[in-house]
Amino acid sequence: MDKKYTTGLMWFRRDLRTHDNAALYHALKSCRQVFCVFVFDRDILDALLRADRRVEFIRESLVELDAQLCQLGLEHGVAHAGLIVRHDTAASALPALATQLSVDVVFANHDDEPQSLARDAGVQASLAAQGTAFHSFKDHVIFERGEVLTLAGKPYSVFTPYKNAWLKKVNAFYLSDYPVEKYAAALASRPEAERQPVPTLADLGFEATNLSALKIPTGSRGGAALFEDFAGRMARYQSTRDFPALKGPSYLGVHLRFGTVSIRQLAASALAQSHTGCEGAATWLSELIWRDFYAQILSNFPHAAQRAFKPTYDAVVWEQGAQAEALFTAWCEGRTGYPLVDAAMVQLNQTGYMHNRLRMVTASFLVKDLGLDWRWGERYFAQHLNDFDLASNNGGWQWAASTGCDAQPYFRIFNPLSQSEKFDADGKFIRRYLPVLAGLPTRALHSPWLASPMELLAAGVTLGENYPRPIVQHDQARALTLQRYAVVKAA
Repeated sequence: MDKKYTTGLMWFRRDLRTHDNAALYHALKSCRQVFCVFVFDRDILDALLRADRRVEFIRESLVELDAQLCQLGLEHGVAHAGLIVRHDTAASALPALATQLSVDVVFANHDDEPQSLARDAGVQASLAAQGTAFHSFKDHVIFERGEVLTLAGKPYSVFTPYKNAWLKKVNAFYLSDYPVEKYAAALASRPEAERQPVPTLADLGFEATNLSALKIPTGSRGGAALFEDFAGRMARYQSTRDFPALKGPSYLGVHLRFGTVSIRQLAASALAQSHTGCEGAATWLSELIWRDFYAQILSNFPHAAQRAFKPTYDAVVWEQGAQAEALFTAWCEGRTGYPLVDAAMVQLNQTGYMHNRLRMVTASFLVKDLGLDWRWGERYFAQHLNDFDLASNNGGWQWAASTGCDAQPYFRIFNPLSQSEKFDADGKFIRRYLPVLAGLPTRALHSPWLASPMELLAAGVTLGENYPRPIVQHDQARALTLQRYAVVKAA
């Protein structure tokens, strides 16, 4: 069959898989030969700490992706297919490689984060100047940008009507996979000079992390294994998802972030099971729809990346100065004196993961107990979460701060003690991440400051020494928060 282009270049970004990859499918279908590239973009990497689990996750996933491309090529009679990897800025690497390989067109999947859109616009302009086309496709979500709108043609800013419209619109067409393998004969054999293995972390200037010790599976095989495990637990998701000591979540966040799983496959599975009356599947599907919702919020309301989604909330005055900085440091390091909050922060710092219930608890505590700007916490999560996604992270923080779309009311303030007693009643999660408190009886574990001197002595806990006293009193903090948000009520 005739193809529109002679030579194409597939630019992998947050879609590190061959199966059901929209841009790869279109590239292979449209070009006689397709080279594949990944750029370790220095505009992103140079700002990171030298030990970053996400970089290691990407690197390990690329090793698998390279092997998959090679195998796909061999199955279709093409030797030396695989990844070309650059450690450079995308703005420099893409036009140069396109020239080197005499590429007619570059294919990629959409990335709607503001920094990524600016990057892509620059790359597209440079490619156009040298006569190279640029095409991008939806792959990271089921519905994006302006695909789900109100009857008035406006983007949704409230989740439930968005979800209802999403469910009404979705069908087999939107959930069908892209048959990449059918067109894999178009994979190109790399020039000999480009047949290099994926760079090591050291090559990139990074250090190894505890990723392997944490047994976090990487690549599309790792994502598939996690999903297979979760599929057997999905029916129980609704009843287990809020308890951090239980194996309730899918743990697929980092795989969704870097595209080592297909969102279409996950949504199709959840939708099919929900149609059988499975409440767990329906609840998990709602979480996937929240992901789409926040993505379209960022796309349609880009100001939310920097400011309150609701402009009136920019009038809220947050704590500042040395005391605020000290409170923030205590929160970051898990030294607030509230065990569930501290255990959650230790989990994040040690593993790069935090349970979703605890993301809400810790965010509420930062904003409404400590009176600190939600953007401080948002940035900290962005630095430490393995699955950091700007749209979801921003949406979650603005939800907790009551500044965002469809957020909790400002007067709804999580009580860290009651959250602890409700969602970690046996203290299993707290004991895992705060072993210093492990010897306390369960009823005292949630509030060590109320434990008797004998209980503290027997457990080896000395408040103010090996475990802090509460840095704020919740009831007092709640009253201050209601005063702080009064400017919104008055607006």
